[in-house]
Amino acid sequence: MREECLICKAPLEYLETDTMMECEICHKRELSKTRCQNGHYVCNACHTRGMDAIVGLCLKETSRDPITILEKMMAMPFCHMHGPEHHVMVGCALLTAYRNAGGKIDLDTALYEMMSRGKSVPGGACGFWGACGAGISAGMFVSIVTHATPLTTDSWGLSNQMTAKALNAIGKIGGPRCCKRDSYLATLAAIDFAKEHFSVEMEKQTIVCTHSAHNNQCIGSRCPFSKAGKGA
Repeated sequence: MREECLICKAPLEYLETDTMMECEICHKRELSKTRCQNGHYVCNACHTRGMDAIVGLCLKETSRDPITILEKMMAMPFCHMHGPEHHVMVGCALLTAYRNAGGKIDLDTALYEMMSRGKSVPGGACGFWGACGAGISAGMFVSIVTHATPLTTDSWGLSNQMTAKALNAIGKIGGPRCCKRDSYLATLAAIDFAKEHFSVEMEKQTIVCTHSAHNNQCIGSRCPFSKAGKGA
């Protein structure tokens, strides 16, 4: 088995109900449904330690391709095969590529807002909430771009439409989860959405996964980005 637990490398297990856990790194106690088979628990904050480096990367980035930007984030030390970091990364990659493609946003402010919102979506949301955090992150991207709030009209609708399109693309493939696959699907859906609704054309590439060797639950040829297939 490839490593999953950050402490002992053992596979993770998911509980049906919340249980009080103590983080092995910071010793914070909180309710969670996730631990490794040896009982170790790492909180979201410790799991994503170092993620703030995303902002510096994005502010220097010139690419109009959010997948290229996303892959650079995935190669950074804070990023694991799976984890809540992806709930921030998707939105940040989209905001950066959107700005570079001519979208009118204050990228610095937008990135920090994306960090704040994305961090609030916990690991395991895909299974426990029925809403993958990568898909929610794409909706947050549209919300930030359009200045949506619970009281706005068109922007409120667009943000929810974006999340729905991303989750639909993710849900059609089925489980188990793969944070890389789901991030790609959400990002590709957002590229098309931004072109249709905002007339901002980000670059879009064919994706062939290079992460499958690190994923214990890889679905192989059923994945649209499998090396055995044609990519997407």
